[in-house]
Amino acid sequence: MSDQNRIQVVPIPAFNDNYIWALRSGRCAAIVDPGDAQPVLDYLARENLELIAILATHHHADHVGGIDELKRDRDIPVYGPRHEPIDALTHPVSGGDRVAIPQLGIEFEVIDVPGHTRAHIAYYGSKRLFCGDTLFACGCGRVFEGTPEQMHASLVKLAALPDDTLVYCAHEYTLSNLRFARAVEPGNAALAERERSDTHAREQNRPTVPSTLAREKATNPFLRCAQPEVVSSASRHRGATLTDPVAVFTALREWKNKF
Repeated sequence: MSDQNRIQVVPIPAFNDNYIWALRSGRCAAIVDPGDAQPVLDYLARENLELIAILATHHHADHVGGIDELKRDRDIPVYGPRHEPIDALTHPVSGGDRVAIPQLGIEFEVIDVPGHTRAHIAYYGSKRLFCGDTLFACGCGRVFEGTPEQMHASLVKLAALPDDTLVYCAHEYTLSNLRFARAVEPGNAALAERERSDTHAREQNRPTVPSTLAREKATNPFLRCAQPEVVSSASRHRGATLTDPVAVFTALREWKNKF
């Protein structure tokens, strides 16, 4: 059985719209971006699982706030971005490093994806991408500490991964992202179909994630900065003719901030 089939990935809801991701196989579980310890502790107890590793993508409290409590009585590795202020890390990592979790039979490549924060990272392995707040379903994170150039480059880097990559982002922002995407690219038929299917999922209280990179490349305006309708909409909003994809991305991000 392949790693992808053997490992189950389960969303643990936290706060208003966060997803903490649990990777589990047998009685072992690794946790990605635990902003709150209690939902994780409840899940581990309910499922009779042993926590064997924690992975963090960036330093924001809604992603790392639960780490100290989760590791308090456990001698487990805590991976996270080498160049961000997360005191709880035991294994700081950055782009090009690899993170192996032998109990789950999985290994991740660490990818540097700055923009949302200064040294945000993502984890890619077994056709799964845990990307924190860099790439969202039909959206992307705000540019807080990095630059638009960095964020655009990070998204281009992620978009180069295989189309069948499963995208595990950390928030349920999809429906609001879809409304913006439809404003940017109203002629996109794939986007209209996605809005129908994801709206139906939320009506049934089901997550809209994971997505796939193929779906993101077909519908996410922040990955479509060279598409004519996206360029035209960004230019119209900016009130100037934009030709460079970074300029288009910057205009889209500023538009989305106020949408």
